[in-house]
Amino acid sequence: MASPLIWHADPILFSLGPLSVRWYGLFFACAFICGMIWMQYVFKKEGKDADALEPLLYRIMAGVIIGARLGHCLFYEPGYYLSNPVEILKIWEGGLASHGGILGLFIALYVHSRKYEETPFFWLADHLMVAGCMGAAFIRLGNFFNSELVGIPVKSGWGIVFSRVDMIPRHPVQLYESMAYATCSLLLFLAWKKGAGQIPFRLTAIALILAATARILLEIFKTQQTAFAFPVHMGQLLSLPFLFCGILLYLYSRKNPPATRHRHKKTQ
Repeated sequence: MASPLIWHADPILFSLGPLSVRWYGLFFACAFICGMIWMQYVFKKEGKDADALEPLLYRIMAGVIIGARLGHCLFYEPGYYLSNPVEILKIWEGGLASHGGILGLFIALYVHSRKYEETPFFWLADHLMVAGCMGAAFIRLGNFFNSELVGIPVKSGWGIVFSRVDMIPRHPVQLYESMAYATCSLLLFLAWKKGAGQIPFRLTAIALILAATARILLEIFKTQQTAFAFPVHMGQLLSLPFLFCGILLYLYSRKNPPATRHRHKKTQ
C-alpha cells in the first residue's frame, strides 16, 4: 500500500520585516488578475468602453471581499459575530465564505451596470462567469496551502496527511473542488465560443448549475464546519438556492433570443 503524502506547506510565502505574504493571498489575487485579463479581452473583442474596466475591478473587489466576509460571519458563526460586531472588521484573521462572495459579486455587477449602460447586468455576469470559476479554482488552491477545509479521513493509502491539522490521511477535497471549478471554467469558455454569451443569462445559469452541483457533491468529502442536527453541511444548504436560481435562469434563457450587439453611451 502506498504511503500517503505528508503536506506541511508553510501558509506564509515570504516575509519582509513585519509584512508577510501568504499563499492564500497570492491565489486570491490571481483570481482577480485572471478575471481582469479575461474582461480586458472580452471588452476589446466586443468593442466596449475600456475606461469602465478599472471601476469594474474596484467594485468587484469590494463586493467579493465584503460579501465573503459577511457571509462567513453570518452563515457560519452568527452568534459570535453578532455579539462581537467589531470582530467582523478583522478580515486579516481569516474567515471568508464563497457563497457570500458570489452574492457580493452580483451586487457589484448590478451597481456597475447601472452606471455603464453599454454593459448590462446580464452581459457582465455571463462573461465574467468564465473567469469567475477559474478564480474559484485558484482560491481553493489557497485553502490547500493553508491546510484548511480539509477532507474526511480515507482508509486507502492515497490520501494526504495535513500535518498542521493531524496525522490522519484525508481527502484533498480542496484539490477536488479546484479541479471541478477549473473544468467548469473550461466548459463555460467552450460555450462562450459557440455564442452562448449572446443569450442573456445562459452562461450565468450554466455556471451556477455546474458550480453548485459540484459543491453539493464534494461537500460529502469535507469535514463539517458547523454543528448541525441534520446530516448536511452548511455549504450544501447554501448551494441549493444557487442551483435553483441557475435552473430558473437557464429556463429563462431558453425563452429569450440572443441579445443584439449594440452600444449605449456611458451615463454620467
